[in-house]
Amino acid sequence: MKGALRLAACDARAASLGLKPGLALADARAMQPSLAIADADPGADLALLRGIADWCGRWTPLLALDPPDGIILDISGATHLFGGERSLRDEIEKRLSAQGFAARAAIAATPEMGWAAARFSNQLLIQAGQEENALRPLPLEALRAGPDVASALRRVGLRRVGDIMSRPRAPIAARFGQPLLDRLDAALGRIRSPIAARVETAPYIAEKRFFDPVVTPMEIERTLLKLACDLSTLLAAHDEGAQRIEALFFRVDGHVRRIVVGASRPLREPHAMVRLLREKLSHSGDEIDIGYGFDVVRLSALEVEKRPQGQVDFADDQNGADVAQLIDTLSARLGAQNVTCLQPIDSHWPESAATIRPAVEKRDRRAAASWRIAMASPEAPERPIRLFDRPEPVEAIAAVPDGPPIRFRWRRVLHEVAHVEGPERIAAEWWKAAGPARDYFRAEDSRGRRFWLFREGLYDDGTEPPRWFMHGLFA
Repeated sequence: MKGALRLAACDARAASLGLKPGLALADARAMQPSLAIADADPGADLALLRGIADWCGRWTPLLALDPPDGIILDISGATHLFGGERSLRDEIEKRLSAQGFAARAAIAATPEMGWAAARFSNQLLIQAGQEENALRPLPLEALRAGPDVASALRRVGLRRVGDIMSRPRAPIAARFGQPLLDRLDAALGRIRSPIAARVETAPYIAEKRFFDPVVTPMEIERTLLKLACDLSTLLAAHDEGAQRIEALFFRVDGHVRRIVVGASRPLREPHAMVRLLREKLSHSGDEIDIGYGFDVVRLSALEVEKRPQGQVDFADDQNGADVAQLIDTLSARLGAQNVTCLQPIDSHWPESAATIRPAVEKRDRRAAASWRIAMASPEAPERPIRLFDRPEPVEAIAAVPDGPPIRFRWRRVLHEVAHVEGPERIAAEWWKAAGPARDYFRAEDSRGRRFWLFREGLYDDGTEPPRWFMHGLFA
């Protein structure tokens, strides 16, 4: 029987006929020969649950999935926006029912109590302090006790949650496990159990709700600009700017459209925010499907960074701002992964001193500043314009074993060295064992071509003989 097909879920009509999840398919067909079935698809169920959760974000951005069939909303401090707890609960059920879902919502002070009430209780609005009275008449399954634990409890005469409450805790924990009592304490609020939010709450949010849904692109853009102004005010009050901006459009039929854009500098100007969103939409090839309209539009600053209000200087050079604006526009138009820059990394090895990152991503400004200072120093050695990803081996001949090369063969071509500068010794970080030290030379051959090559290893360290590599080319 362990390999038998079983019912994963039942609709209301099947449940009224005595069928229930977990029942073997053969037994179900014996009870109802005309039973209509479909293969279970857990992946599609989870995708649908995520879509519903995104749509439920219209009531609160702090929510979590509770598979296979639940969503937890943290509505603390938000119920007054919807006419109170009862009105909010009724609105959730009504809107989901209009989309074809059979939903049952409960409001409680703890997630565990809300879960239990939504599935097993007729009391769907439980105030803080009423958890114990609400839990007592509920079946053991209200504590999410597994089938084996529930069966074992029933064998000793415990059928309701109240039966567990009225008995000593130590024998129950010893026989049925401490997790059972932990779930009871969590439902009663004795143990704090925060929900694992589906997405991290944005630092700043501006939102607009409509009694009559917006149905034209002009109305949508006007709404975005108004929200951008509100968001800019919030950012300015804290001397911050937005590095990543998200626009959410909640359609009345349950569809949610999300647009995320990044900025190369902390952004606070409303028109600049809207321009990036417009660029993203107009060049993504995926226009917003307004459908029957949007009744909620939300603009959020997902990542922020300090941006003090600067003093206006008419002599100030605006090139930096123009370049940042160009980067932001191209990133929104072409995709952030297609507009890149070099991100400095603290590493002695030249090939590891930088990595390619999207230009709008938040960068390590301290590393970038130290990199620019080091490169701008008069004592800084010259670096080649073209650096190979991996050094290429060469055959070199030196006048003395530890001296500069006088000729070398690279890519089957022999080069006679006319001028050479070096060595510049580069070793790995002392806390890393990343290979032997390198002696770099800037060499110019008889035809005026300049190379950057190095000898890896030292002659007197007692290890393998040194080897030569080509690492870059000068202009």
